[in-house]
Amino acid sequence: MAKKPKLTLQQKRQVSSNRTRRMASKRPTSELDDNQLGEQQAGKVIGRFGKHADVEDQLGVVHRCHMRRTIGSVVCGDNVLFRPGKDLTLNVAGVIVAVEDRKSVLTRPDYYDGVKPVAANIDQIIIVSSVIPSLSLNLIDRYLVASEDVEITPVILLNKVELLSDEEFKDVDKQLDIYRKIGYQIVYTSCKTLTGLEQLSSCLKDKTSVFVGQSGVGKSSLINALLPDANETIGDISDISGLGQHTTTSAKLLRFELGGELIDSPGVREFALWHLPIDRLTYNFKEFRDYLGGCKFRDCKHGNDPGCIIRKAVEDGEISAQRFDNYHKILSNMDELRPAHIKV
Repeated sequence: MAKKPKLTLQQKRQVSSNRTRRMASKRPTSELDDNQLGEQQAGKVIGRFGKHADVEDQLGVVHRCHMRRTIGSVVCGDNVLFRPGKDLTLNVAGVIVAVEDRKSVLTRPDYYDGVKPVAANIDQIIIVSSVIPSLSLNLIDRYLVASEDVEITPVILLNKVELLSDEEFKDVDKQLDIYRKIGYQIVYTSCKTLTGLEQLSSCLKDKTSVFVGQSGVGKSSLINALLPDANETIGDISDISGLGQHTTTSAKLLRFELGGELIDSPGVREFALWHLPIDRLTYNFKEFRDYLGGCKFRDCKHGNDPGCIIRKAVEDGEISAQRFDNYHKILSNMDELRPAHIKV
């Protein structure tokens, strides 16, 4: 018997996609009949689980819903129109029929599917970092660029500060001062000593926020400290990789008693920026903006180009040399990390 040909990863994905489409074409156009559904009403997505979403109505009742195939995407924080099911004993008893316009949306690039939304209607992005696995200013800069690109206010949070000696804390504070000087808010926290939790609570009050950051930096521990009833699973740091283990597997929206909401989304170890055009990347380093268009040459790469006023500003101490170096590190990796099928 002849051996079956070995399929490439792309061929396997295509076979799987074709099979899914064939199966979908055999299913009815709606998982629920029209007479099983109530009147259309407004709601908010507070959880996303695979092909379904939890929608909270205006009375606080949560309905697990299907999504109409005509809807492009549904994420936590979306305001939607849905039809609740009349039989609440069903596991999935409702259908989302439309997503209202978003005032903001946090996105991240996906290797296969391009740019994908992560959360919607966000007021601020809390960039959670930690001294463990390690403090990476380059990673912080990646998140800041992503925040600037979607025009959502970022806040830098350094967690697990109880692990720092007084001298180490002074050194870390000096490193992060470059962000304070250009207008970013910085919060220091410790779930063990409760340091900074009151400041963090004040920062979150009356806003819709989202935590982003590497796995293992303590996002779930912070949520448990702020909302003890959340019961977030806490992961350990791998002894082999030094990286955190993913503990949040689905996005959900949590509410604070004093006002404000927090969207907890699956951890992201790397926040790629390969989907951005170079001029957009440059613009998203916000301290560069006052100098853009002032270089001697229009195609200035802001490196060793003659007449580059951004490099001159670095030499004069007006722009952080660390940020300038991180900009070029990100820039140098963009083409290398960009999938071949994605065009910018």
